[in-house]
Parts: sequence; C-alpha cells; structure tokens
Amino acid sequence: MATELKEPFDEADRPGIRYAYKASLIGSAHQFELTDNGLSWEIAGRSGVWAYRDISAVRLSYRPTSMQSRRFRADIWHSSAGHITILSTSWQTASLMTPQDDGYRRFIEALHARMAAAGSAANLTGGLPFGTHTAALAVVALLAIAMTGLFARAIATGEHVGALFLVGFALLFYWQIGGFIRRNRPITYTFDRLPEVLLP
Repeated sequence: MATELKEPFDEADRPGIRYAYKASLIGSAHQFELTDNGLSWEIAGRSGVWAYRDISAVRLSYRPTSMQSRRFRADIWHSSAGHITILSTSWQTASLMTPQDDGYRRFIEALHARMAAAGSAANLTGGLPFGTHTAALAVVALLAIAMTGLFARAIATGEHVGALFLVGFALLFYWQIGGFIRRNRPITYTFDRLPEVLLP
C-alpha cells in the first residue's frame, strides 16, 4: 500500500504557534511553542528552547490506545541526545482522552516548516523502527498460521460455530492490528512532503 504524502501549508513565518496536551491526569500539561529562537518546551517542571537547526531527528507514528483509536505521536531528538514526545490526544477525565487533531497537525506542520527555513538537516522518519516493525510482522504471521490451523480443524470436526467465531476474530484483528502495522511501515520523508497517514 502506497503511503500518501501531503504538502504542508506554509507557517514558517507565523509567530508564536502553541500546542499543549496532558499525558496523564496527574501533573501539568506539556506545553510547546514555536518561537523565533526555536522550539520552546516545558515538561514536568523542565523547560528549554531547541534551535531548529539543532533538532537532529523527527519520527512520526500512529499510536492508538484502547481509550483513543485516533492517536498520533511525534518523537523529536536534539543533537545533544535530548528527546521529547508530542501526542495528538489529551487526558480530560479518568475515562476520557480527547483528540486534538487540528492543533496537533498545525503544530507539527509548522515545526517542519520552521526547521526547513532554518536549513535543518534532521533525519525525518515515519512509522516504527525497522526492527520493531519486522518483529510485529513476524508475530502477525505466526498468529495467522495458528488461526488458519484452528479454522481448518474446526471445519474438519464440524464445529461451524467455532469456525465462524475464528473468522470474526480474524476480521477484527485485521482491522485493528493490520491498520496499525500498515500505517507504521518504516519510511523516510522530506520537509515538503509529510506522510499523510501519520497525521490526523
């Protein structure tokens, strides 16, 4: 399946773009701002400003949870080995995690535009690391083989209800896990063409 790419809108010259989310119910929100000096961040009492040229890598990925199926993540690394994470959802209550699709997408696209304008040479990747993705594919393949064997046994022994259950489970598994693996196929991208499948 080809990865769709979309050109981001130009926000390189727009000042003071902010984004915040709560990673848990306890503690303050993680806050970020795109300033003239760089990416400003404040997380759990720590803060800093990273010049756009000093950001060494960005990885975009799709990370659904049981509470929120539309959840995206950006991992950002600094040249000094610092690392911050930005999520597209925010905790509101003990049972509610709300999406912030528009704000997250606007911030991530603007961050890339600022980095490009600063002449960044950051490594831009999407999806899971290659080794993790390969391991996930291997697990899915093993499960598919096991379920095929169980299905064949159910048919051979006349357990049609069991066979139907396996078919239903396989479809649900493919819809949830298959989508996660497809979206998180390891890719590299450029500043002017961000991976559409890894943005809300």
